[in-house]
Parts: sequence; structure tokens; C-alpha cells
Amino acid sequence: MPKLGMQPIRSSALIEAVITEIGKSGTMDVTVSQIARRAGMSSALAHHYFGSKNSMFVAAMRHIMTKFHREVRQNLAGKTEAKERVETLICTSFSETNLQPDTTSAWLNFYVFAQKSGEVSRLLRVYHNRLESNLRHELRQLVPGKEAIVAEGIAAIIDGAYIRRVLRGKTDFLDNPENIALDYLHMSLKTYGRDTAH
Repeated sequence: MPKLGMQPIRSSALIEAVITEIGKSGTMDVTVSQIARRAGMSSALAHHYFGSKNSMFVAAMRHIMTKFHREVRQNLAGKTEAKERVETLICTSFSETNLQPDTTSAWLNFYVFAQKSGEVSRLLRVYHNRLESNLRHELRQLVPGKEAIVAEGIAAIIDGAYIRRVLRGKTDFLDNPENIALDYLHMSLKTYGRDTAH
């Protein structure tokens, strides 16, 4: 079996260090030196692997999004009913992995950074488009003709919950934020489509 080379190991360590440092400081205003120190390597080596701090931020964002989409696929496996699949998409958005303080802080800072970086802005659009496309696909069976507005509402609740969690802190936040989005889904089913027990 071939051994994993040092480059992917070090790149992975740097990506995790970016997320940790952003979470610790609550801002993207961290230095390559801080990131490299957290990853256990020199600033020169960090620059060698990524070229710039911005490239590290983009790589960290890709990493978070990849983990999220992998978790979505795993959680949807074997589920065929549209309502259950929408509920799974919502609950996965608020999974323990995604609600880790460092991850939520990184998300919020990526939103801010997207105003300055075209690449980060594009990545966020990819994330939003994929989430809303998945929601619309399932909601089309539940609330035909209203799938776009309901999907937009669910996505807005998810984004808003993350922003409030970061700004208010974990100790001043609902334990199960997914319930807000689930309640909105169930109310939308009553208003626009067929109501099913939940």
C-alpha cells in the first residue's frame, strides 16, 4: 500500500490550522505565522504549499464545504420520501460537526470575506445553489409551484441561525436551532401543500 505523501498531510494540517485560528480569533485577520505555528511548521513552508494567505482561506472553505456535502450524501442514503429528505437536509445543516465553534466562526468570516474575494463569493454561490437546488427538488413534490419560496425560506433560516449563533454565543442560543427550520417546513406544508404528520 503506498504511503500518503507529506504534501497532503501538511496541507491538511494547514487547513485545520486556518479553521482553528479563525475560530479562536473570530476574524480572518490572522497571520500566516499564526497558522503555520498552529500546524507545526514554518511560515516559509506554509507559503510553499499555498502561496498566499487567501489561498489558505479558500482551501479551508472548500474543506468545510466538502465535509458538509459528504455528510449530506451519507445522511440521505436510503431515504426516498421527499419530506424525510428535506428534514434530513435541514438537520444535517445543524449537525454537531457543522455547529462546532471553529466551523461556525469560519462560515461567518467567509461570508464577510466574500465581499472582497471573487473566488470565495463564487464558492458561497455554489454552496447556496446546491442547497437550494436539493431543497427545491424535494419540495416540488410537497408544495408544487411554491418550492422556490419555501426553499428560500429554509435557506434563510439556516444562514440566520448561524449568524445569530456566532454573534450571540453558544451559551445564549437555542440547543436545537434546526427546529425553527423544521417548524417553517411543516407550516409551509400546511399552507401550500399536503400536510403530513410530524
